[in-house]
Amino acid sequence: MTLLVTGATGFVMSVLARTWLDRDPLARVVVLDRAGLDAMAERYFAPVRDRLTVVTADIRDRNAWEAALDSHDIRYVVHGATVTPISRGSAAEANRQPEAEDPARIVDVNLMGTVHMLEWLRTRPLIQRLVFVSSGSVYRHHGPDWTGEPLPEDGYVAPLTLYGISKFAAEMVVNRYADLFGLSAASVRLASVYGPMDRATGSRNFLHVPNRIAHMALAGEAIRPNSLEPVGDYVTSTDVADAIIALLLADRLRYRHYNIGSGETSTIGDIVGWARERAPHLQVEVSPAESANIVQDVSLKDGMWGAYDISRIALDTGWRPRCARQSFHDYMDWIIENEHESEEK
Repeated sequence: MTLLVTGATGFVMSVLARTWLDRDPLARVVVLDRAGLDAMAERYFAPVRDRLTVVTADIRDRNAWEAALDSHDIRYVVHGATVTPISRGSAAEANRQPEAEDPARIVDVNLMGTVHMLEWLRTRPLIQRLVFVSSGSVYRHHGPDWTGEPLPEDGYVAPLTLYGISKFAAEMVVNRYADLFGLSAASVRLASVYGPMDRATGSRNFLHVPNRIAHMALAGEAIRPNSLEPVGDYVTSTDVADAIIALLLADRLRYRHYNIGSGETSTIGDIVGWARERAPHLQVEVSPAESANIVQDVSLKDGMWGAYDISRIALDTGWRPRCARQSFHDYMDWIIENEHESEEK
């Protein structure tokens, strides 16, 4: 089976591509991405490189990639190519507005890039299913009818940023194309993702709290959060990959939108505690925001920063995320085995 993954030289989509190839020795992946494989991605894909084809082209330029894709027997598509213009986490970055630096590109890539992919896909009848990778940024921080329960897919959708707006608009376009052309398609709204292959790239410059704490702990750096109370629904890239593949291969999809998250919240204090289990000498000092190296808003505890309701995907596929603590420890192990070893070579 051949899977097309757009944006798979980056973070989550690279893990999805590798997971697809690891599950079946006969499976193949075609990657469409503006960037080629960097050194980290080359190492990551090395064991399966003979079954991976990389088409280097801009998603917005259909003429540059259409013929290359048509030369492969593609049956499934995951559209994850995106621009994520977010920068937050330290006092120096707190007042930056990265989306103001090139707002038209955000909308062009995230929305119109999706339209170009749908235009190609709708005339390829052999393709069995499309999964569009959206984001929890389509939700607001707080809803007017908030009850404290996990955030459902039909909850308070009202994106505040160009990234969230473009993602939600693309979801609606995917839905309409599915209706018009009889496509089997669904969108996944990801909670805060970290894990293997999490790194800054040309299209993504934001690293979630578990990533930063794991790297600081392993490097012996002191962690200075502005508070231990802020929460998030943090899920690993490996869990997200398994969830998307489960949706691709499900016999039937009952919904158009699916949350993918851990289904629960973890505080910064929780994550620091898990890090200390592997790095007992870790130094942690709650600091004022101006001197903190991890800055989170203590008021954001629900909506897109709260727990995500994952009952839909559990119902349709049986997928469930792994234990949050174990997932974090597994990621620290992955950093040691992959990132640290590569630095020594």
